[in-house]
Order: sequence, then structure tokens, then C-alpha cells
Amino acid sequence: MTSSAESSSFRLAYVPGVTPAKWVRIWEERLPDVPLTLVQVTAAEASGVLRDRAADAGLVRLPVDRSVFSAIPLYTETTVVVVPKDHLLTAADEVTLDDLADEVVLHPLDDVLGWERPPGEPAFERPATTSDAVELVAANIGVLVVPQSLARLHHRRDLTYRTVVDAPQSGVALSWPEDATTDLVEDFIGIVRGRTVNSTRGRTPQQPQPKADKKREPRKPAAGRTTGGAARGRTGGPKGGGAKGGGARRSTGKPRRRS
Repeated sequence: MTSSAESSSFRLAYVPGVTPAKWVRIWEERLPDVPLTLVQVTAAEASGVLRDRAADAGLVRLPVDRSVFSAIPLYTETTVVVVPKDHLLTAADEVTLDDLADEVVLHPLDDVLGWERPPGEPAFERPATTSDAVELVAANIGVLVVPQSLARLHHRRDLTYRTVVDAPQSGVALSWPEDATTDLVEDFIGIVRGRTVNSTRGRTPQQPQPKADKKREPRKPAAGRTTGGAARGRTGGPKGGGAKGGGARRSTGKPRRRS
């Protein structure tokens, strides 16, 4: 493992559709002295950026080359079809691939769903990017099937989307070069996995300080309490009573008349 002392900052790559803001905020709270730099890359560029060490880790789309990179899957996205707001497909909350059979389905060159065979009718030409494909949807040239985060990223007021229940899905993972698992990478792993700030996994745990022994002081007698011997001496007997001791007896007869 490479020591975190070798790097004074942490560079995190992320692909379109991924929102790292929550994890960045936690990083800034826990490691305020280590700046985190975000590096935006396309899905196709991500592996090269990590391989060339232009970023320490990345939030990327699966799959990744497991012979080179380590990866922790984070979540799988819902797949949706982007259509104009007045399109017939908006009549249902969910659609299937069969519902797209008669539609021109745009298949951009930066597609991340990895189709074996895209549904519907192919467009005359493949758009270069997802952004270009969204513009064609707005022009009523066709429809577009993408992960939900990309539909939100390219949101337009004249477009909407519906879930495609049987389409391929895209998974997002935290990935980094297997031979570059630094302490800072371990710190970020802990953050995305929800470990608490006191978790010691992957880092050297801080040894607890021994507690100082407290010396017991002799108890002081309570206020107003005396020792048993002195108390018995004042009451005139071992049981504190005066009836059987030398004290005066109470007369119970009638008083005598004076002559």
C-alpha cells in the first residue's frame, strides 16, 4: 500500500450522470487538510485516466477490467426511454422493449447500456453523443434509451421519460488501479461504504490511552453521626435507655398532703 504522505491531494474522476457531491462533502468534513479534486471524464475515457494515474480513483460505469482495476459496485440504475411530452408512450407509466418495436431508437456512440441488439428501428446515422441524441428526440427524429441519471442530466422541458422494465441496466462502481490502493483511496472507500469516522478498517487504529487509577480516599463520617462508644456513653446504657440504669424513677403514686 502506498502511503498517503506521498500525495497532498486526492483526485476523483467521475462519469456523466454520477453525482459525487454527497461523498465530497463528507470527505471535506473528515479530511479538511486534504483537498479533493474532481475530474470529469466520459465513460470511455475513465479507464485510461485511472490507468495513467491522472486520477486516484473514479466513479465509473461497469464493467471494468478486473485484471487491472479494483471495483466496488455502488448501485444499478433504472433504464428509461426519453420521448417528447406528447408521445404515445407517455400514456403508460412503464413500457417494454416490445413497445419500442416500431420506434426509431437512437443509439449514440457513447452509449453505456452495452446492447447486443438495440431495440426498435435503427436511425439512419448514429449520433456522436447522448447530448446530440437528446436534441434529435426533441426534433421528433426518434426516441432514446438511457440510464435515468443521463435522462435527468439532459433534461428539457419539452421532453419526458418512462421506465423500460426489461432493458439492460447500467451499474456504477468506485474503481481504482489495483496496485495503487493508497491510504487516501482507503479513506474514500470508507466514505462510500458508509463507515463512521471512528472506523479503523484499512488504517492504523489509534491506541486508546490507559486510564489513570483513582486512589480511594477514606470515607468521612456523615454530619451529625458519632461513633458507637460515644453515643452509648451519653444515653446511660448499652441500649440507650435510662429505665434500668441509675437515672431517676418516675413516681406513680398519689401526692401526699401536707400536715
